[in-house]
Amino acid sequence: MTVAILALQGAFAEHGQMLDRLGVENFEIRQKRDLGRSFDALILPGGESTVMGKLLRELDLFDELRERIEKGLPVFGTCAGLILLAKDVEQGTPCFATMNLCARRNAYGRQLGSFHTDGVFAGDEKVPMTFIRAPYISKAGEDVEILAEVDGHIVAARQGNQLVTAFHPELDSDMQVYKYFMAMIEK
Repeated sequence: MTVAILALQGAFAEHGQMLDRLGVENFEIRQKRDLGRSFDALILPGGESTVMGKLLRELDLFDELRERIEKGLPVFGTCAGLILLAKDVEQGTPCFATMNLCARRNAYGRQLGSFHTDGVFAGDEKVPMTFIRAPYISKAGEDVEILAEVDGHIVAARQGNQLVTAFHPELDSDMQVYKYFMAMIEK
């Protein structure tokens, strides 16, 4: 199994480190030619969603990645990655728009509104959740499975081949969210 990590901006290196810990082969997508490599899944990291969306188009990565996601490529979006996948974005413009949900950008405020908590993910034990200028899901379609909530806000969800978290599991040592994603890929 090989996982590609979008490496245009944001916390992409940390995702690679987590995959390395699991023994999962991974590489970074930085330019169009990187799409020529074979991969079984994609991670869209946290960062600045507007910048990422712009770079996806400027580097001619957008159309091919969207098509692969629509055809069933497993994808995991964290924070900004959640925003990139959302069909609707409050205070922003949708990018891939492949997940039937509405994301509220910077829902917890600016950098000073960042925080850490523990929450139940996918009905399992609690996992650490680090939120940095995080969004949350303000609306989810019927076909979206809610995987975690914090203070009444949806912070993790799945729709078919797509998994999103408003928090950054790559910044904590717990591997549960990654193991969940690996199980998705294997199916």
